[in-house]
Amino acid sequence: MTTTIALANQKGGVAKTTSVASLGAALAEEGQRVLVVDLDPQGSLTFSLGIDPEELDVTVGEVLLGKVPAIEAILETDDGVDLLPASIALTQAEEQLVTRTGREQRLRVALDKVRSDYDWILLDCPPALGVLTVGALSAADEVVIPLQAETLSHRGVGQLLDTIYDVRQFINPALVIRGVLATMYDGRTRHAQNVRTAIAETYDLRLLEPPIPKSIRFAEAPAIGRSILATSVNHKGADAYRAIARGFLDG
Repeated sequence: MTTTIALANQKGGVAKTTSVASLGAALAEEGQRVLVVDLDPQGSLTFSLGIDPEELDVTVGEVLLGKVPAIEAILETDDGVDLLPASIALTQAEEQLVTRTGREQRLRVALDKVRSDYDWILLDCPPALGVLTVGALSAADEVVIPLQAETLSHRGVGQLLDTIYDVRQFINPALVIRGVLATMYDGRTRHAQNVRTAIAETYDLRLLEPPIPKSIRFAEAPAIGRSILATSVNHKGADAYRAIARGFLDG
């Protein structure tokens, strides 16, 4: 069985990309076959895993437009995960998808052809609720919502939940919200603790444990083209992602 998880939040800067790269690497450490998919035209996940988006001829954009099958765009990375990369060309692909038939289903159809090769597929959604994010939610079995533990960062959660509800109602009724992943978390502050509690109570969402601690190590890792699990092997942030990944494996 392959499990596809979309990490989604229309707010930028909440560590979606970091979480996809780190969780993918953590699952790979456990012997799992992992595909991570970059759905952000900025190509941040692609860059973070050591691949220059500007040097790519084939990306997820061409896959979504039906020009090439996913298998022809997938790359191996040094973190033990496979990558379906993105580049700025995805912006043009997104514009073209708006008028294409089956635009919400194209990612699911493309991934179905490689699904049997993987245990886990992790989708890095862009910071928007447009066609790319809706396509990811349509292709996913589960959603994880990365969220910075600050008051302003969770103001858009209700809008995201509305989008998830619409996707469930019209496209993907089996979609499940696995929970909220608190990132850049400073457990020493009462404010961060209160925000986490408020999110769980306001939206009736499960809090994934443990929260991911705030650290400069996360910002340093992409410059090396690896996840924090490779650049800071024994760091508490790396260990936190390993714990989340084990939770995935335990169900």
